[in-house]
Amino acid sequence: MPNSLAAPRRGWSFWCKPALFVLVACIGLYYVKWSPYYFKAFAAADSHSIGASILNDAQTAPLAAALSYAQVYFLAIWKAAVLAVILGSLLQVLIPRDWLLRLFGRAGLASTLRGGLFALPGMMCSCCAAPVAAGMRRQQVSVGAALAFWIANPVLNPATLVFMGFVLGWGFTALRLVAGIVLVLGVALIAQRMSRPEQLPQAAFEAVATATTAPTQPFLLRWGRTLWQLFWSTIPVYVLAVLLLGAARVWLFPHVDGAMADSLLWLVPLAIVGTLFVIPTAAEIPIVQTMMALGMGTGPAVALLMTLPSISLPSLLMLRKDFDRRVLVTVALLTMAMGVVCGLIGAALL
Repeated sequence: MPNSLAAPRRGWSFWCKPALFVLVACIGLYYVKWSPYYFKAFAAADSHSIGASILNDAQTAPLAAALSYAQVYFLAIWKAAVLAVILGSLLQVLIPRDWLLRLFGRAGLASTLRGGLFALPGMMCSCCAAPVAAGMRRQQVSVGAALAFWIANPVLNPATLVFMGFVLGWGFTALRLVAGIVLVLGVALIAQRMSRPEQLPQAAFEAVATATTAPTQPFLLRWGRTLWQLFWSTIPVYVLAVLLLGAARVWLFPHVDGAMADSLLWLVPLAIVGTLFVIPTAAEIPIVQTMMALGMGTGPAVALLMTLPSISLPSLLMLRKDFDRRVLVTVALLTMAMGVVCGLIGAALL
C-alpha cells in the first residue's frame, strides 16, 4: 500500500461545493455562536456573571424535573443543534472525501492535532458537536481526529475560557486550558491506539481513485438522504436521554452545603455525575458559581468544570453507531479520571 495520496486534477466547478460548505458554516456559526458570544463576553466582564444556574429551579418530582429541564435546555441549544445536523450532513456531500482523509485519515498525533484545531471555531457543546463528529467518522476519518474534534469543541471553547476568566478567575481558566489540552490529546490518542494501527485506511486510496467520478444522484437527493440518516441516528436518542437526565437530576445534584469539601468523597461522585450529565455551552460556569456560593469546595467545583462540558451520556449515545463501544467507554472513564485529578490539583493550587 502506498504511503501518500496524489491529488487528482479538478476544474473550477469542483471548488464550489467546499466553498458552499464554508459559507454555510461561517454564516451559521456567526449567527448561533460568534456574534452572541462576542457580546456575552462584555457582559461577563462587567457583571462577573453569565446568568443563573440551569439547575436553579430545585425540582423534587422527577417528571416535573424532566420536563422543566428539557424545556430550558432545548431552548438554549436548539439553534446550535439544527446547525450541527446540517453541517454534519453537508460535510459528507460537499467536502471531497479524499480531502478529509488527507487531513484526518491517518491515525497519529498530527491528524489528532488537526482535529482539535478544526474544532476551535465551532464552540459547540458535546451534543451539538456529536453530529459533526459522526459525519466525519462516516467519511472514514480516523478515530483520534474525530474524538479530538468532538471533545475539543466544548473543552477548549475560546469563548467559554474567556467567560470563565471573568466569572470565576483566570486561575480556573488556566487550569481548564492546560487540563483540556491533555484531555483532548490524551483521550483521542489512547482511543485511537485501541482502534487501529497508525496508517492511512484503504478508504483513502479508494477515495482518491473515485474522486473525479461525478455523483450519480442529484445533490439535493443525496443531501436529503444523508441528513435524514444523521438525524434519525442521533436526535431521537438525544431527546430521550435529556429527558431521563432531567428527571435524574433530582438525585444527581443534592443540596450543596459547607460539607461538600475538597475530598475524594465528593470528587469521585461529582466527576461521574459531571461526565454523564448534559448541559448547554458554558452552563458549567453559572452552575459552579452558584454551588461555590452555597459552600462547595474548590476541588469538587473544578471536577465539575472539567467533566460537565467534556462529554455526556446523550452525546455518547448519539455516537454509538460511529465509534466502537470500547472506545466510548474508555473516553467516559478517562474523562471521569481527569475530573478527579483536576479537582485535586485545583484544591491544592486555587
